Amino acid sequence: MRSTSLLAAGVGRVRAVRASVVRAGAVRVRAGRAIVSAAIALAAVLLSACGSGDSGAAAPASADLVIEGVTVVDAVNGVREGRTVVVDDGRITAVLAADDPEADAVEATERVDGTGRVLIPGLWDFHVHLTYDMRFTEAMPGLFLAHGVTSIRDTGGILDLVLPVVAELEAEGATAPRVWFAGPLLDGADVVYDGENRSALGIGTPDVDAARANIAALADAGVDFVKIYEMVTPEVFDALASEASARGLPIDGHVPLSMLARDVGPRVQSLEHLRNIELDCAAGAESLLEARLALLENPDGVPGADLRSRMHSDQRVPAILDHDPARCAEVIEALSETVMVPTLRLNAMGLVSPFERDDWWATLPRLPDAAEIDWRDAGERARGGPPQRDTVHGSYSMRLIGEMNAAGVPVAAGTDTPIGYAIPGYSLHSELEMLVRSGLTPQEALFAATVRPAEWFGLEGELGLVAEGYLADLVLLSANPLDDITAVRGVEAVVTKGELLTRAELDALMR
Repeated sequence: MRSTSLLAAGVGRVRAVRASVVRAGAVRVRAGRAIVSAAIALAAVLLSACGSGDSGAAAPASADLVIEGVTVVDAVNGVREGRTVVVDDGRITAVLAADDPEADAVEATERVDGTGRVLIPGLWDFHVHLTYDMRFTEAMPGLFLAHGVTSIRDTGGILDLVLPVVAELEAEGATAPRVWFAGPLLDGADVVYDGENRSALGIGTPDVDAARANIAALADAGVDFVKIYEMVTPEVFDALASEASARGLPIDGHVPLSMLARDVGPRVQSLEHLRNIELDCAAGAESLLEARLALLENPDGVPGADLRSRMHSDQRVPAILDHDPARCAEVIEALSETVMVPTLRLNAMGLVSPFERDDWWATLPRLPDAAEIDWRDAGERARGGPPQRDTVHGSYSMRLIGEMNAAGVPVAAGTDTPIGYAIPGYSLHSELEMLVRSGLTPQEALFAATVRPAEWFGLEGELGLVAEGYLADLVLLSANPLDDITAVRGVEAVVTKGELLTRAELDALMR
């Protein structure tokens, strides 16, 4: 078991600078920002009609970059055809009609012809593990950018491993996505990702005193948020949530195995994988929870990873088959202001396997050698073996997130890369496709990968739109993702922190 001493080892490495992004408000809790589908659609119609997002002031005389004649698309303003987007010093300084004389008057260091192309905000992957498999760590920045992912949220890693990686990504001049990180998963007395039975991602929080100490140490280490994991007790969960909230740290997590989702959701700002929500939606939830609490006593000292897996294996499908729509409606209401990060591409691998996609195989050569070999072997075994798939969990996850979205529960797009054969960057495109398949519109899916993550960190005035004053993180596509979400795969160029990367340059970032 990893104790608080492992956390303390990294506390002294507080970073002096969080480069390339305005961080004001990044620690503000963002509950209550759910926007229902109808509101998004209405806002898009109204704002598109009045040209919202276009510049009201005169264009600057000079700029670093001008993208001419492009169709601008974002999840709030909708579609704006024939625009010239001006970028200078890392920000969008103007969005003008292409035939505006001021557009031609701008002297630009670099000009791009955007005719016939679509410009969207840079994408987020809201669930990433930079240090889960260190074979991927160095390659991840290039893979993300090559697929249009310009911002990532690292949702769990030991500080000694994560802090140096974050420092490299944020170093001046680094060509890398923007990054926000949580530090280690705050687990219970039994740790799932303990570095022995699973990769090192978590630390133990066996009691209330440890909860207070861990939150204090993480705050001192400069984390952007904290993540509470599955093995904590209700008392420890309460202490962690109270301490984090008091320090203004947003809270992410899984529903602890010892608790009901309805009691967890209102205390945190996001939940991952829809995990353990199925129990609270079951008619026999109370008896299932009682059985879990007995197992969590763990008198035989079963490793945390094995104990958790046993409970999921024993209870997940029975809970799904015991689904109570009326009870689940109560749960969804309790989660109405909590951002859901469903990682559908992971949950529903039994429905849509990456091994059956030609583009997954085509991207494998871009991976580090050792990882490519392992994943290719795994794919070949899966394709050659008998079909043994859990479709119950995947179908349930798809249905549940569709119901949640229809009820106005906020959704963000994340992948858990590189867990579950998720190629960094590529897997975010798969997640957006799965969100649409579950019932979100393409516009709502784009919102989940652009605006919603920015809101979560209090950065909705900085990131997520193609508008004057916003940070210049942009993706040039060959087609409109609001017509077909698969268009996000057609990345022709990326602007990251104001720097233009052509398709050739993006390819060069990958192996």
